[in-house]
Amino acid sequence: MTRVAPKDWYRLRRRDDGITLIDEPHIEEFYRCNIWHVRGRDRDMMVDSGMGVVSLREWVPLVSERPLDAVASHTHFDHIGCHHEFDCRLCHSAEADILAAPTRASTLADPYVTDDIFDALPDVPYRSTTYAVKAAPATRLLEDGDGIDLGDRRFEVIHTPGHSPGGIALWEAETGILISGDIVYDGPLIEDTYHADMDDYIASMERLLRLPVRLVHGGHFPSFSGERLHRIITQWLKEKGR
Repeated sequence: MTRVAPKDWYRLRRRDDGITLIDEPHIEEFYRCNIWHVRGRDRDMMVDSGMGVVSLREWVPLVSERPLDAVASHTHFDHIGCHHEFDCRLCHSAEADILAAPTRASTLADPYVTDDIFDALPDVPYRSTTYAVKAAPATRLLEDGDGIDLGDRRFEVIHTPGHSPGGIALWEAETGILISGDIVYDGPLIEDTYHADMDDYIASMERLLRLPVRLVHGGHFPSFSGERLHRIITQWLKEKGR
């Protein structure tokens, strides 16, 4: 398989509203986490940190220019691989134990991480068979209703269990932006992880449906409108008999 230099591992695409999408284009789209960087007046926020096979801090200067809160939308391997590189690490209390002591099983690296999820491999010492997320104990535990204040921007933490027990979305009421993690995105949703719960999933989707969302930045796949969110959730709930 082709090997890719670390300098070419990450891709940056600037969005509106001071938000930048960072991703790993050599990972297949289904497994490729969206890393969302939000520029604030006083500090920045980064939601998720990718798979961690190449250093994010070393090869993406944007994430180390200013004080930054590294938020975990949840603790699956593709979302927290580089969290250990950051001093300020935030996650929901329900998954703090995984962030502090991740295993291949608890992060879903088993059974998903194989060479098959890559279109090209990083040109660094890496083996899918021994891949593991590094421990990154949270420096701040989040609960439903908490705020993340960047000075001129404030995101509300919305606890969205279902995909995983400590999943969160981040809601900026002033702009109508929802950073949704993996509870909902515009692609095949994963409802059967070892710690998924369907009753929680339904309740989280019904809650998000009530928000006046303008734009959604999901954990995977392209961003989409609030109208599209409404259609996705409505159809999903219909399929669940709601």
